[in-house]
Amino acid sequence: MEGVSVRKIKKICVFCGANSGKDVAFVNAAFHLGEVLGKRKIDLVYGGGKLGLMGCVSTAVAQHERQVLGIIPSAFTVNNLVGETCGKEIKVATMQERLVMMMELSDAFIALPGGFGTLEELFQMISWAQLNIHNKPIGVLNINGFFNGLLSFVDHAVKQEFITPRARKILISATTADELVDKLQAFRFESDPALSKLKWSPSSSQKEKLDLTLRL
Repeated sequence: MEGVSVRKIKKICVFCGANSGKDVAFVNAAFHLGEVLGKRKIDLVYGGGKLGLMGCVSTAVAQHERQVLGIIPSAFTVNNLVGETCGKEIKVATMQERLVMMMELSDAFIALPGGFGTLEELFQMISWAQLNIHNKPIGVLNINGFFNGLLSFVDHAVKQEFITPRARKILISATTADELVDKLQAFRFESDPALSKLKWSPSSSQKEKLDLTLRL
């Protein structure tokens, strides 16, 4: 990365499945991502619990003595539905509150393979970046081509002029954890001139912050 200005990343939020998936490569990659974050002295923010890939990445980060923060809706903690969080845990009332807190407490975002919840979190962060609510880098770890179809769809939406080429740059992808973290650190946000004029009023309470996002 010689000659490239490097963004300081202290905490990365990882979105991923509460299942392990069909391919053992997903599990291996989740553990490896946690190892890479630990070796680079990067702390983890995630959705809490110990199920599936979420448990894999959080366990690996904790084993490398980095901080792990799970942000989890209280509903998921009833009857130990998702297992014990590996590290500190913050309970919130709603899914939306969880995502807002993840955005505020993280310096960058990575999506591993997952289902609808993972995709919702990923695209919410992308749309918030497009709206100039944050300027933090976002990437997918494309293990064994898992995200090929999604990336092709996004490129199709660009061709059909529903996503601008500038906005397309918000979503980063890589096939290895080290490459992806390098790309996140090198990311330079390009705000849309029109959308950059949007002024999101600072909030003094969590409720106000949630009201702001719900109006989107």
